Amino acid sequence: MKQDGKTYQNAVVIIKTAILQSQARAVKAVNQEQLALYFGVGRYISMNTRNHGWGTGALKQISDSLRLELPGLRGFSETNLKNMRLFYEAWNSIETNSSVATDESLNSRSITDGISADNAENEMIAIRQLQLTNYVEFPLAEFLSISFTHHIVIINHAKDFDERLFYIRYCHKYKPTTEDLPGIIKQDLYHHQDKMPNNFLATIPDYKQAYRAIRMFKDEYLLDFINVEELGMHDEDVDEQVIESNIVHNVKNFIMTFGRGFAFCGSQVHYDKLGHDHWVDLLFFNRDLNRTVVFELKNGKFKVGYLAQLSAYLRILNDDDRRSHEEAPIGIILCKNADKDYAGYIMQDFKQPMGVATYMTADEMDPELLKVLPPKEELQRVYNESSKKEDKE
Repeated sequence: MKQDGKTYQNAVVIIKTAILQSQARAVKAVNQEQLALYFGVGRYISMNTRNHGWGTGALKQISDSLRLELPGLRGFSETNLKNMRLFYEAWNSIETNSSVATDESLNSRSITDGISADNAENEMIAIRQLQLTNYVEFPLAEFLSISFTHHIVIINHAKDFDERLFYIRYCHKYKPTTEDLPGIIKQDLYHHQDKMPNNFLATIPDYKQAYRAIRMFKDEYLLDFINVEELGMHDEDVDEQVIESNIVHNVKNFIMTFGRGFAFCGSQVHYDKLGHDHWVDLLFFNRDLNRTVVFELKNGKFKVGYLAQLSAYLRILNDDDRRSHEEAPIGIILCKNADKDYAGYIMQDFKQPMGVATYMTADEMDPELLKVLPPKEELQRVYNESSKKEDKE
């Protein structure tokens, strides 16, 4: 029977999918095995260094010897051996009641004491073990899904047990790079989660969707301040496409820290309703919520009038821009500061889902955080160049 090219192409897709799934499982298994090994080695090192069984310089000597014994070995530098010890000591409490704890006595002796062949084999087995069978509440799947390097970054930057678990789950879900992770932790998402004043429960019929929206937003964000009025974004002669491509493009990576699933739709998006112009500062679509999200940037304190303005935008989007398969849009006011209890109280009478969050300016940020943002001078330069270009055209 003659087969057409489409049949073979379908076969290619099916086989390719199977290959990729198999490779993904292999990578996952390798990562889990590596974490188990590093945890066990960390335990072994901790037992022998914290009780003064090993002298100063032991880890360097062990690392150098391992490289001689296993040419090409990677991941067992002196620094990484210390990180393994750090990894174990950060999480050893979760194994307290685990069966692996019964093997710790095997690791308590110094390497210089000499061990029998049987004990040596037992110690190698103990080093490789990582058992959390008695810790039902622990997110084991997430814990084993992220890399050792991610774990070390989390341990170094988050000191609280629950905070570390939060960022482990965050890494599992959003998969940030190890380069971006320190900045994410410095934004203090953990302490600002679920605290943004909002009316989602009262205005979003599906309570699961409402809670999903509540968990998505923080009550405070770190922004390199963009004063939309100062930059002239509300000037009718300013082309919003210029703003979108030349200014927002330079900060979109930072703006996307609002979370996974956001697709940027534009800035200064224009809507004409019954002959009246409306300009939306930042417009996103969130795939997880299946709805448009409006962000309005405000310089100064929260004002009740901002909610009325945002409510008008949401009404227009809902009537004129929302597609049949989408949920109703939601809006977030981003202002310099706010009495959040008062904002939460006032917005109860608004029928559109909205929230109020604050932001910090560049002058208030930790210097390390500024490294992820372009300076305000650069934003002003881009804007000036864009304006000159428009004048010439």
